[in-house]
This record gives sequence, C-alpha cells and structure tokens, in this order.
Amino acid sequence: MKSDARDLLELLTYILKDVVSWCPANVSVLRDLQTLQARVETEGVSFLTITLPQFCRDFEQALQQGVIGSTHFRNFRKRGLIPAFLQGITSHVFDQESGRLRNEVNPIFIEAVRHVCLAFKKLELPCTPARESAALDNFVRVEQSLSEFSASADDTAEFARVAAVLWDNALVDVRVDQLIPRHGPGATAEGISGNQKYRWSEWYDRLERSFPIIENGYSIAAVDDECFSDVTIVPENKERPVRVVLVPKTLKAPRVIAIEPVCMQYAQQAVRAELYARIERYWLTAGHVNFTDQSINRACALTSSKTGQLATIDLSDASDRVPLSLVPYMFRSNPDLWELIDACRSRSADLPDGRHVAKLHKFASMGSALCFPIESMYFYTIVVAALLAADNLPPTQAHVYEVSRSVFVYGDDIIVPAVHAGIVLDYLQKYNCKVNESKTFLVGKFRESCGLDAYDGHEVTPIYVRRMRPKHKQQAHELVSWIATANLFNQKGLEQTADFMFRTCEVILGPLPYVSRESSVLGRVSNLGTVTVEKRCGKLHTGLVRGYLPSPVYRSDSVDGYSALQKSLMRLTSRELTAPTPYFSREREGWMIRLDEEIASDPLHMERTALRGAVTLKRRWVPA
Repeated sequence: MKSDARDLLELLTYILKDVVSWCPANVSVLRDLQTLQARVETEGVSFLTITLPQFCRDFEQALQQGVIGSTHFRNFRKRGLIPAFLQGITSHVFDQESGRLRNEVNPIFIEAVRHVCLAFKKLELPCTPARESAALDNFVRVEQSLSEFSASADDTAEFARVAAVLWDNALVDVRVDQLIPRHGPGATAEGISGNQKYRWSEWYDRLERSFPIIENGYSIAAVDDECFSDVTIVPENKERPVRVVLVPKTLKAPRVIAIEPVCMQYAQQAVRAELYARIERYWLTAGHVNFTDQSINRACALTSSKTGQLATIDLSDASDRVPLSLVPYMFRSNPDLWELIDACRSRSADLPDGRHVAKLHKFASMGSALCFPIESMYFYTIVVAALLAADNLPPTQAHVYEVSRSVFVYGDDIIVPAVHAGIVLDYLQKYNCKVNESKTFLVGKFRESCGLDAYDGHEVTPIYVRRMRPKHKQQAHELVSWIATANLFNQKGLEQTADFMFRTCEVILGPLPYVSRESSVLGRVSNLGTVTVEKRCGKLHTGLVRGYLPSPVYRSDSVDGYSALQKSLMRLTSRELTAPTPYFSREREGWMIRLDEEIASDPLHMERTALRGAVTLKRRWVPA
C-alpha cells in the first residue's frame, strides 16, 4: 500500500472509531476496518476519494426515495438488502429485510455515514489524465450543445416578460460612467499579476467604446504621458482568448476555470460590484438572490429537512449552460449597461490540450467576474416563470412578488417550494439547464444547500479533509489546513480524530497552545474556552502566547507614476466586497480571511505584492 493511501486510511480509522463511539447503539467496527483496508490495498486512494463518496450518494438517494433500490451500492456486497459495509450503522436507518427507511431514524446515524464516506471527497489532489481529458471533452460538448440550442419563440417571449418585471426597474438607472473598476485577485490570461496589472499594455477596442481607458484605466492627466502612449488598442479580431485551466475539485472530476485577460477582468469587476449591490437590496430580490450571504440558503435547507416545504436543487455545468442568446433580455431597460457587459465578455477560448473554441455560445465560464451574478439572475428568472405558470398567473409585479417569496438562489444552489418542484425542473431543462439529480432533493428529510447538509432538522454536514498529511515544516499549507480541520472535527465531537491530527502537526511544530476561536495563532480550540497564557502584556492588558502565525509570502513588485496614482484612487473609492467565493469552504472562515485582510491593508502595497496561494509560518507572541 502506498504511503498516501496508508496515511488516509489511518485517519479514516480514527473517524470511524469516533462516529461509532457516539452512535447510540452497539456497533462493531472490526469488519468495516477490514473492508477499508482490503479495498484500499486493491483500489488505492480512489476508493477513499471516489468510491466512498458514491456510496454516500446512493445512501442519500435511498433516504429520499425511502427505500434502497436495486441500483444502489452496486460496488458493495449486500447483507440482506443493506450494504454489508457500515451495516452496524445503516441497519438503524434501513430495514435489513425490506430495505425500507425506518419510521424513526436518529440523525446521528446519517451524520456518521457521511463523516466516514465523505472525509476525502474534496482532497486537493490532481485527477488522472483521463479524467482531466474527460472534463475538457465535456466543456467542448456543452459548448457544442449551446451552439445548437434555441429557445422557441413562445419560451423566449415568456422569459422576456418575466425578466422585464424582475430586472427592468432594478437596473434602469445604472450609469456606466459611474461604475468603479478594480482588479480581481486571481490569475490573468496574460500571466500578469500583482501591481503589474496597473501598467496597461493592452486595452480592447470593443471595450474602449463603452469603458474607455482614460478615466477607467488611467486618469485624464496621463494622456500626454509615456505610459499612455505605450498602450495598444487591440481590435476585436486580435483579442486574446480566455485561458481554460483545470483546478482541483474532487478526484472524480476537476473544476474547469476560464482565466480572463486583464482589461476584461478589470471591467467585469466594475459591473459585478454594481449588480451585487443593486440586486441584494431591490425589493423583488432582496434576501432571495444572494451573492454575499449563504446563511439564508443554509437556514432554509435546515428548516425544510424537517418540514419538507422547500426542495433544494443543484445544477451540473451551471455556468457553462447559460446561453448568451437569452441574457440580453434581462438588461433591456439599460442598453448602455448591456453594451458594457457584452463588451467585457470574452468570445473565444484556448484549452490546455491545444484545442481552440473560436466562438463561445455560453455567456461566460466560471472565472469571469460576471459569471456568478448573471447565472443567479438567469436561474431566478426561470424559477419565477415556472411558478407563475404553475399558478396560471400573468407576470405582474404583485404576482412575481407573491410567487418568489419561497425562492432562494445562490449561484446554482436553488431552493423552491417542494409542491412545485416538478414544474421548476421542467422549466430549468427547457432553458438548457442540467439538473444534478444526485444532489437535488425534492422529498424526504434530507436537504443540502450552500455547504450545509441537513436531515430532519439536524445538521449532518461532514468535515472534509482537503490536504494530505503534512510531513515537514515547509508544508505550511498542509499544516495550517490540518490544524483548522482538526478543530472542526473537535467541534463536531470526533475527538480521537482531532487529537490524531493535532499530534501529527505537533511532531513537526512542537506542542500547540490552546487558543480561542478568534485567535490568529495556530492551536487547539478548546470546547470549554480554555486558553494557554504564557505571559501578560501590560499595554494590551491581555494574555499572550507564543505560537505559529500563518503569514503571506511577499515578492518585490513596485509600481509608480500614473499606474500608482490609479491604484491609490481605486483603493480610496472602490467598494470592496468581502463575499465568499462560490466555492466556499469552512476553512476560509478563519486563517485565510485573516491573510486576505492583512494583504489588503499592507502599507507597502506599492512596493510588493503577496504571492497568491503562498503561506509561511512565523513564530510570534500574539493574544491567545
């Protein structure tokens, strides 16, 4: 058995022992441990990262259907009608003879299965070349299907009527000349990063018409300066394609991201900020289309797992299936705004395997700053149209308001009334969306949305291990991730698992202090509120502890002249949105947010920039 598989198996052994210890039943783990070891020896890491998550998907579908079907658990031996693996736990959920869901199920058994099966689902490891190739083939296949998609005249008219009620008044008075651009934190198609993004070498002619470089990229004072004369206005036929890349998501399939050119990303951020602000406070959408707050969807999923009133819907390839042809109907009240949105939309793509997509028929791939708000608007429009049709109501403001009170959209996480879920699914498919049936829950007591999983009113969200076991001090990301994950396990009551992860890190870093949840130092967060105090600070009137602090890694990256002026002006005027990304993870609530804040407030930002994704550990005295 390879060392990586052995490390993960050892950790999973602790997880299994923990969940069995707090299951209110006499459950043996010996046979399950033997099964894990045998399967990992023959199948390797893929058993832990792909096969076990599929076991959990079958488990969740059986919960929704109320019975274990013939297609469930095909890769596992059965004992009666339930799988032999984890039968000590699952037998308290399903009847062994009939396979039917028991009348009374303690949610702790549901959570136990999910902890064991999903622990390594989101492990950040590269997929096999075959799976990466399949992801790129799917990207091209979806694009081909979009080129062939055409909504009927009646469907287009229906979409346009509902879109007019939802968005016309919300966006009619957006002034393009008052939008505030900003650079995004991510990579760019040109490979330009940090402060060098402010030194413009290219600006697209298509963009110049509605978002000119003067007053957006440079102040008007730069017209006669050398920096402005060095800018090339690129014609449309010479524009740089988006650069498609693959990033880790799960070992089953990577995430496909399109990296935008600098000037396009810059303009997209200006529109994105305005759409977020407008839509989150508009009376027809406030609290129902959300970009910065996932708690609303989470609360709905938790409540509905008890009441069954709302269904949770998930979509596959969500952003890649939004057709460009229908998006303009959502912006008909403001042609200037649509002109800018269309101008900052990339129209071609280069894939990492050398393929080139000459014309993109989707609105935008994930990676565009406008992908998330536009897809949310698109899905919300479709769902509202479906609910109006379900009640045979015309699209007036009063009717739209009435039917949308039970609709909640956060990207492709959609919540709708369960009684009308069928027609909503039909409408989504009619408008080119693909429903992810394995993650869509219409009936039963299981719901999931925005990273929260619930059963019968109880949260059953698992803890995901995202990094491999750290081996030395230079693996700062692994160390920080393991300590953060250990604290999450500890909060959930998996104390043996947490202690094993803490001890693994202590072999490298030395004893970890006990710290509060708000502390920035790496340590054990005590459920009792205990903190380690090594000395007192007279000035701060607080206790201090010496520990390791995750810190950014900076590189020299100076900027001056009108480029520096533009950056300074943007920092004074831009409305910084601290929204979590659509790929939100609980790890990001702590140390990663603190790093983002430290980078954003860096007093030497004109001289250096942080290396994105790089972190180092520094031993410091900090408040415990």
